[in-house]
Amino acid sequence: MSDLTDDSVLERAAHGDTEAFSVLYERYVKRIYNYIYYRTGNTFDAEDLTAKVFFRAFGHINTYRNMGVPFSAWLYRISHNLVANWHRDNSRRQEVPLDDHSNFFPKTDHPEMALEKNQETELLLLVIRKLPAERQQLLILKFVEHLSNAEVAVIMSRSEGAIKSLYHRTLLSLRDEIEKTEKVEKVNEDTK
Repeated sequence: MSDLTDDSVLERAAHGDTEAFSVLYERYVKRIYNYIYYRTGNTFDAEDLTAKVFFRAFGHINTYRNMGVPFSAWLYRISHNLVANWHRDNSRRQEVPLDDHSNFFPKTDHPEMALEKNQETELLLLVIRKLPAERQQLLILKFVEHLSNAEVAVIMSRSEGAIKSLYHRTLLSLRDEIEKTEKVEKVNEDTK
């Protein structure tokens, strides 16, 4: 069944075929988990929310209608809504444990290089988490999921031109925020 198209698997799943839904789950669980992980910053919440996404999708699969939008867009919208609720309910600043950064660095780096990369990664994640939710979503879909502007436009319910514009403005504000943060860190270091 794993060689069937999404449409045929969706049709079976909509009629209560749990094996068909499990095929959809296997196809999309990693992408949805990655999306949620980058929005929440920790594995435990990402795992919990990913499970909720697929539980919700399973409960409402019979209401899904193919209207030219890929099934993955529907899952991303469910994910986005659950993450937004999670942020609202947990209105606290998220800390990412250093253990979660271990997969960013090859084991062959010298400790000094690994420390520098870790600091750069932490700065970038800190700045990204300060962005509005839609800009975070855009960056994750573009850089983590490697989706095209057209695919991102479908998921975010915008035109492709609007996505290009948002992408450009997001990169400019990221650059500005990184420069500001680096200046503040430099001043803090100089005053020690």
